[in-house]
Amino acid sequence: MSDTPQLLLAHHLKALKLPTFLREYDKVARQCAAEGVDHSRYLLRLAELELIDRERRMVERRIKAAKFPAVKSLDSFEFKAIATLNKMLVLELARCDYIDAQENIIAVGNSGTGKTHIALGLGLAACQKGLTVGFITASALVHELLEAHDEKRLLRLQKQLAKYKLLIIDELGYVPLSPTGAELLFEVFSQRYERGATIVTSNLPFDEWTGIFGSERLTGALLDRLTHHVHILEMNGESFRLKHSRKRTTK
Repeated sequence: MSDTPQLLLAHHLKALKLPTFLREYDKVARQCAAEGVDHSRYLLRLAELELIDRERRMVERRIKAAKFPAVKSLDSFEFKAIATLNKMLVLELARCDYIDAQENIIAVGNSGTGKTHIALGLGLAACQKGLTVGFITASALVHELLEAHDEKRLLRLQKQLAKYKLLIIDELGYVPLSPTGAELLFEVFSQRYERGATIVTSNLPFDEWTGIFGSERLTGALLDRLTHHVHILEMNGESFRLKHSRKRTTK
């Protein structure tokens, strides 16, 4: 019978979905008893632990839902290696005010300069701020759009893409688009215009984007929307991958 209160408490805490409370209440009780802490402060400590753990789990769920290829923070980025990149602007963007303002970010520069790392770092910051994020490469997105179009579920996919507070489209320009693919991708940008924030990374300067979309008219309309409220990150420099491979070969 002496175990009944503990069993009932465990049952109730599970039902209330308070796993940290359940895990920590006995240990915190002993700590509070040793410190002479009253019952109100004891409950406060447990509530704080539960909130901290709940927020951690929510961030983990948002990161998983974003489908990042890797989790990278801005803390691990070598800003000194890319002289053209405005570090203060990137750190300011990490506050995520641009997302509330439905503004865009375009990271442009040659291959291997860390554009994806910066996009992932800003995406991680958004997840930590409690915002919904989606990550996808441009080629994969176009493939999904074409497939959805053929299977008569395009509207559902478009609504899903429009719901993200931040959508990251990586590697635009690495693969030329078919006319239908270009139009479908344009629709994604158009539907998010002044409704959601978008980050785009590209290895091509704007004057070469016509080669991606195959149409000056479509490219002009896209850039008009994408650059209306935009922060441009210039990231030209030596490839990180090339530099690291040189270090390995010289050892």
